[in-house]
Amino acid sequence: MSNTEKLKELSLKNFTVFDDVTLSFSNNLNIIIGENGMGKSHLLKIAYSILATNANANANANANALTKTQLQKAYAEKLINVFRSESLGRLARRKQGRERCEINLAFNKEKYNCNFNFSSASKSEVQIELNPIEKINKKPVFLPTRELLTIYPNFVSVYLNNYLEYEETYYDTCVLLGALAIKGPKEENIKNLLKPLEEMMGGKVILDKNGRFYLKIQGQGTMEIPLVAEGLRKLAMVARLIATGSLIDKGTLFWDEPEANLNPKLIKLIAETILLLCENGIQVFIATHSLFLLRELEILSHKANFKHIKSRYFGLKHDEEHSVTIEQSDDLYDIKTLILLDEEIKQADRFLSIE
Repeated sequence: MSNTEKLKELSLKNFTVFDDVTLSFSNNLNIIIGENGMGKSHLLKIAYSILATNANANANANANALTKTQLQKAYAEKLINVFRSESLGRLARRKQGRERCEINLAFNKEKYNCNFNFSSASKSEVQIELNPIEKINKKPVFLPTRELLTIYPNFVSVYLNNYLEYEETYYDTCVLLGALAIKGPKEENIKNLLKPLEEMMGGKVILDKNGRFYLKIQGQGTMEIPLVAEGLRKLAMVARLIATGSLIDKGTLFWDEPEANLNPKLIKLIAETILLLCENGIQVFIATHSLFLLRELEILSHKANFKHIKSRYFGLKHDEEHSVTIEQSDDLYDIKTLILLDEEIKQADRFLSIE
C-alpha cells in the first residue's frame, strides 16, 4: 500500500461512546491509550471495517470504481459482523430521541475518502454522503487480543456454515493466515523480514496439509503450535502474515492489546516486531493500556534503525457528560491519560516503602 492509501484522519459523531471526535494519524505508528471500557477497540474496529469493505468491494470493470449502491449495505453488514451488534443502529451513541451517527475517513489521497451516516433506528443500511471512487488495493489485517493459530484448524469452514459468536475479524484473519506462502520476486524481501522474527521465536512457522500450524525448530523437529508460549504464537501470526504477503509491500495492521496475557520479556519482543513492521512501510494501529509496552516502544524508538519512525499517541478519557474525549500528540508525555495508567509506578513506590 503506497502512502496515498494510508489513513490520515478519522472523524466520528455519536458513535458508541464517542460524541464528536477527530483523530489525525501518523503514516507509521498510531497508539491508542486508555483503560478498559474507553472505546479503544471500537476505534480500531471502525477504521478496520471501512478499510476492509473498501478493499473487498467488487469494483466496476471501468476504472476500478465503487458505487454508493454496493457500499450502502456492505458498510452496514461489515459493521454489524465486526461489532456483533443486533442491528446497525445499536452502534449509535445512546441518547434520548433519535440520533444520527456520522463516520468520515480521509486518506492521503482523496479518491479513497468516504463519509456516511445512519440513525439509531437503522437496521442494515447506511446513507452515503461521499463514497470512495477507487478501491483500496491491500486488505487490512486485524489481530485480536488472543492469538488465532490454535483455533485455525477448520475455523473458516465452520464459521461459514454455522452461527458462531465470534467477531468477523477472527474469520478475516484466519482466511489470511491460510493463504499460500508467496514465492517469486518478493521471496527474498520476505526472508529478510522474517529473519528477526524467526530468531525471536527460535524457529519457522509452518502449516501442514491437515490445516494445523507448527513451529519448526532447527535440530529439534516440529512443535505443535498450542504447545508454544502465547507471546511466541502472536509473533508466529505476524510471521505467517508476512509469508503470505498480507504484511509486506506496505499495508495496514490493527492490533488490539498486543501485550494481553504476555510477560514483560515477550512484550519486549512484540514491541520490536511492531517497529519492524513500521520500518517496512506498514501503517500500524495498536490499542493498549500497558505502560510497559508504551515505554518499551519509546526506548526502542531511539535506536538508530527506528529513529525515522513517526509515532502518534491518542489518550482516551471520560468527560463530565460520560462521553469519551481524545487528547492526541506526537509526544507520549503530552498525553495526560498516562497518569491514569500509572498503577505500575504506584505499586513500585508502595513496594519500596515496605520496611
